[in-house]
Amino acid sequence: MGLVSSIALYFVLWWLCFFVALPIGNHSHVEQDLAVDKGSEAAAPVKPHLLKKMLASTVIAFGLLMLTQWILAQPGLQYYWK
Repeated sequence: MGLVSSIALYFVLWWLCFFVALPIGNHSHVEQDLAVDKGSEAAAPVKPHLLKKMLASTVIAFGLLMLTQWILAQPGLQYYWK
């Protein structure tokens, strides 16, 4: 797999991991019994922890990319793709 293909795959894997991680651990104002400010949505998360989720997505996507690179480097698959 070339450099451009690896970057494209990493980009797709990162966003996939990020969207999977977004709903994990979120608690809304209603679930926490907190007052909702005027103009805010009651179902909005209190603390979404986006930085942690972005970091987790980065690490997991890198691991998945390395796993994919390793699988594609196996001689049996190289023979299959030629």
